[in-house]
Amino acid sequence: MKELWIEIDESLSEDVKKDLLKSVTQLCDVVLVSAKDVENAKKTGAKIAASPGECDINLLEAFDEDRLKELKGRGKAVAVKLTIRGKEDQETAIKAAELSPDYITIRCQEWKVIPLENLIASTRGRSKLLAEVSSAEEAKLALETLELGADGVVLKTSNPDELTKTAALVKEKAPKIDLVAAKVVELRQIGTGARVCIDTCDFMSPGEGILAGCQSSGLFLIQAEVHESPYVETRPFRVNAGPVSLYTLSSPTQTRYLSELKAGDEILIVDREGKARLTNVARVKIEWRPMVLIEAEHEGKRVKTIVQNAETIRLVTTEGSKSITELKKEDEVLAHVVEGGRHFGTLVKKEKVIER
Repeated sequence: MKELWIEIDESLSEDVKKDLLKSVTQLCDVVLVSAKDVENAKKTGAKIAASPGECDINLLEAFDEDRLKELKGRGKAVAVKLTIRGKEDQETAIKAAELSPDYITIRCQEWKVIPLENLIASTRGRSKLLAEVSSAEEAKLALETLELGADGVVLKTSNPDELTKTAALVKEKAPKIDLVAAKVVELRQIGTGARVCIDTCDFMSPGEGILAGCQSSGLFLIQAEVHESPYVETRPFRVNAGPVSLYTLSSPTQTRYLSELKAGDEILIVDREGKARLTNVARVKIEWRPMVLIEAEHEGKRVKTIVQNAETIRLVTTEGSKSITELKKEDEVLAHVVEGGRHFGTLVKKEKVIER
C-alpha cells in the first residue's frame, strides 16, 4: 500500500495549517511537522513525524549513522530526510538504506526521474522510499517511475485541494461529491447560444457525467452521451454540457467556466452516487444550438441550468437518466447544491451572493 505524508511547513499561517489538518484524518498516513506543531497534529489521529519531539516517527534532517543506530536500538521508528543534488547524495541515500531506517524521504532538486529510479532499485526491501512532491502531477510521476514507483510521497503544499487530488492518486480513493434530488419547477425554450461539448480522455458509463449550472451554488449532473439511440452513435467520452458561461466542477473544491476549458485541463467525472474521479479534457467543441432553460428546487433554493435542446442531452436521476425533451415539472434530477459564493472558483461559504 502506497503511503501519503503531508508536510505542514511551520511558516504557513495558522488558518492554512488548520485547513490542511482538517483533511488529514481522512486522507493521510503521516503528518510531518516541526516540534511546535506536534500537539495540533496529534488531534488528527494520524501518525506524527517530527524532529525533535514526542512523535511516532523520529525524523533525521540529515544522515547521522550513530543517531540512526541509537534510535533503532531503542526500537524507535526512524525516517531519514535527504536532498539529492548529485551522485554523492545518491550514494549517501544507498548507504543509509543499508542500516534499514523505516523510511528514506528524498527531494530531487534538478534531475527528478533518474535518481528516483536508481534509489527505487537500490533501496527496495530495506527501507520505504518516499519522494517529496508539491502537486498531484509530481506525485503521479513518482508513483509510476520505474513501473514499481516510490513507496509513497511526502506532499508539501498549502492547498487543501492539491491534498485531495494527491490522495485520490496515492490511495486510489474517489473523492465524494454531495448530490441531492432537486425537483423540476420550470422548463422553457430559449434562443440559440454557444454550447460546449467536453470530450474527455476517459470513458464514462450510464449515470456518469459532469456537473454544470448557471449558478456556482447549484450544479446539475449532466450525463455523458452513453444512451443508445437509433439516430446517433454513443460517445461515452463526451458530455454536451451547455452554454460557454456555465460553471462546472473541475476538482472537488474548484469551479471553472466552461469557456475556460481547453485540451489538457482537468475535469471532474461524477456518478449518481457522488463518486468522482479526475480526468483530462481532450477537446472542447463549441457550436451554436437552440437552448432550453431548466429550473429546479431543493429545500426552497432554486437552481438553474441551460442545455442544448436535443434528445441526446440527459440529466441524471436517482435511478437512471432522462432526456431533457422528456423532462417535465415535478421530475427529480440530481444536483450539487451548496451555500455561499465563489471567489475565482473557490467556495466562500460565508459570502452572501445572489445568483439569478
